[in-house]
Amino acid sequence: MGIDPGSMKTGFGVLKLALDNQQENILHMNHGTIVLSDETDFSARLLGLGDSISQIVATYTPHIVVVEKVFLSKNVDSAFKLGHARGVVICESVRKGVQLAEYSTREVKKGVTGRGGADKATVQAALLQQLHIQKIVNFDASDALALAYHHCQKLIEKQRSQRLA
Repeated sequence: MGIDPGSMKTGFGVLKLALDNQQENILHMNHGTIVLSDETDFSARLLGLGDSISQIVATYTPHIVVVEKVFLSKNVDSAFKLGHARGVVICESVRKGVQLAEYSTREVKKGVTGRGGADKATVQAALLQQLHIQKIVNFDASDALALAYHHCQKLIEKQRSQRLA
């Protein structure tokens, strides 16, 4: 499961990786966006985010939650709010006993599209094709799916290298 945290919108993407000796399949299970009320204060939004993440993790029981590594932002206030939201996602995932993985934005974009500087529309278009789905609700959800997809690719690479060893 990939989660793209935000203080107003948080995307999630659930994929299933089917690995056996003959083939590897990445299957789309679900994706969506948690929209937090802008009428509540920040701490109440974080509480709501935690409740939503807890429910989603309980529903899909992922083995791994993938989030973006921390990055520098020009807007310090936005960066701190994102950091808080990211902390809530990590806390609720660990509370449910789920492993965490982290990747940089550039690494995920390169893994999905072949270009680390790809824009969000390009990433979304690549995911539509690679996952054989018709629509992704928004960029928050496609960012989350990209995190999950990239991690699945890494697991596939690891299994292939173990088979060759």
